[in-house]
Amino acid sequence: MTDRQATDLAAMLCSRLCHDMLSPVGAMSNGLELLAMETDAEMRKNVMQLLEQSASISTNKLKFFRLAFGAAGGFGDHVDVEEPKALIAALVADKNGVTINWALADRTLGKPAIKVLLNFAQIAIDAVVRGGTLDIGAERRDGACEIVVRAAGPRIAFDDTIGHALDGSLDPAELSSRTAAAHMIALLAAENGGGLQYAKTGDTLVLGAILPEGEGLIG
Repeated sequence: MTDRQATDLAAMLCSRLCHDMLSPVGAMSNGLELLAMETDAEMRKNVMQLLEQSASISTNKLKFFRLAFGAAGGFGDHVDVEEPKALIAALVADKNGVTINWALADRTLGKPAIKVLLNFAQIAIDAVVRGGTLDIGAERRDGACEIVVRAAGPRIAFDDTIGHALDGSLDPAELSSRTAAAHMIALLAAENGGGLQYAKTGDTLVLGAILPEGEGLIG
């Protein structure tokens, strides 16, 4: 990756973060304006509930992106799986009619695997626009970490350009805030000697990754 490409990717990831944060932060701003004008006790109580909800959503999203895009997770090479589980569960809690089935065989996963798992989960959550089920699994086997995230629902929303970003066939001109996260984990997988793949039908999206584990892997 050239310096220019790295700069563009960083900019697109920042745009994605800002896009996702705009709604809850905007809701807090609106809530504060209403609180300053409202005198009715019951209405002020409702506004406070809105502010608390928006603050919680904002916090959860920031924690998610810090680990999914950034260098969070402590100083070790591995992260306890309970941390990404809690972050994904918090995102799903804001969606109606979405349930998660977990199949995480190990207590910890390497940082590259954690980033792939989180970004796969985000793609899957975005895909089940009318509710559905997420099956999220990961296990170490034969010196590699295998990750599978399956989204199933009555209507799967999945942009083909995200698929192209995942499999490495994305035209650089199509890099955008929508495809940046998928492109990032594709680069991460390649740098660690692994790869990503996906399959989609009308009501199912399956995302898979194999990441070799060993010394010197990039996290």
